[in-house]
Amino acid sequence: MSEVILKIENLSKQYRLGLVGTGTISHDLNRWWHGIRGKEDPYLKIGEQNDRASKGGSNYVWALKDINFEVKKGEVLGIIGKNGAGKSTLLKILSKVTGPTTGSIKINGRIASLLEVGTGFHPEMTGKENVFLNGAILGMTKKEINAKLDEIIEFSGCERYIDTPVKRYSSGMKVRLAFAGAAHLEPDILIIDEVLAVGDAEFQKKAIGKMQSISQEGGRTVLFVSHNMTAVKNLCTSAIVLNQGEVIYTGTSDEAVHFYLNNESQKARINLLERTDRKGSGELHFSKVELLNKQGVSVNEIISGDYVKFRLHLVFNKKIDCTELIFGLVIYDTNEVKIADFYSDEMGVVFNEIDGYVELELPQLMLRGGSYSVVVVVQTAKVTVKQLDLLHNVLSFTVFSGDFWDVGKINRATNVALIDGKYLVK
Repeated sequence: MSEVILKIENLSKQYRLGLVGTGTISHDLNRWWHGIRGKEDPYLKIGEQNDRASKGGSNYVWALKDINFEVKKGEVLGIIGKNGAGKSTLLKILSKVTGPTTGSIKINGRIASLLEVGTGFHPEMTGKENVFLNGAILGMTKKEINAKLDEIIEFSGCERYIDTPVKRYSSGMKVRLAFAGAAHLEPDILIIDEVLAVGDAEFQKKAIGKMQSISQEGGRTVLFVSHNMTAVKNLCTSAIVLNQGEVIYTGTSDEAVHFYLNNESQKARINLLERTDRKGSGELHFSKVELLNKQGVSVNEIISGDYVKFRLHLVFNKKIDCTELIFGLVIYDTNEVKIADFYSDEMGVVFNEIDGYVELELPQLMLRGGSYSVVVVVQTAKVTVKQLDLLHNVLSFTVFSGDFWDVGKINRATNVALIDGKYLVK
């Protein structure tokens, strides 16, 4: 039976929103001193009143609620979920950046974490000095760090700048050096947030390879947060899915990714008129968005290069001059990176009248294999831009690789976009 290196029981974290109090005793004494001299409170913002009996405009929110899971030695655990699900809060608690409100954490070993660009770096110190600083924080001796120093510098690719203050590093350089240090200084648990997205594609591939190596060969544990579902499936042995601060699924990485994508797809199928997260004036609402194939059948799976149509169903809550309407449809990948957008005004389309829905026709879907989501917006721009309705994640769909160039070969699942073209042989 594998040793449990990390165990979390009934973990919850509560935050207070808005104004959180009026200061300290020293501030109160300073206010009193200003008051008896007839002067204003030196700590008040414009239009604010000091009242210790009230908590201002604060509300409480549970960023995490009753989290329970355990991680075994040598395991690579993926943590996935939408933005705001509680992933980063969980990692900050595990890294002891902040404490839990309730619950317990049992850790058997030392932790190295890479949460944000520049975390743990002193900007005035050189790259080399920061490597020693981070090693010391992990409890390593100078001799132990020296033994790994050349390997860290080479892996980071920052040899030329290693004696330069970190404040002059780019975001990518900081991430490369921070990851190299965290991975090579042999922590028992390595925690990686989405910060690797800052690095270039080559370094991301290198970093994922290193994480696999330290897990499989070094027997160390990795906690990995990412919106890149392919990376989670390839790197992680197991995964948990977070939603609104709660663990809603635990399983293998393949199962967890499937559950997450299917859950988001189900969410997109909810009647859009029931959605409360829309933005806009409300004069017009999207009621349904469909992806149609060449036969006019509503689908959520399509092959690269196929003919598709997006149908945007509408409900008018007020009489509107349709000639002023501008429709937009935006496609995002699983990393929440914008892949393409289609705006009716840029395409030279003017709507004289609309009978229930508008359609966007794509003769060839120029996307490689993968999962995608759709955002829709409608606005007017007669004088200034006025947003009538905006909804995220109205539709999720999967694209399968196909014979895009019609040559009898399946296109590779690399990059994102496909552009029609051909080589000329003379």
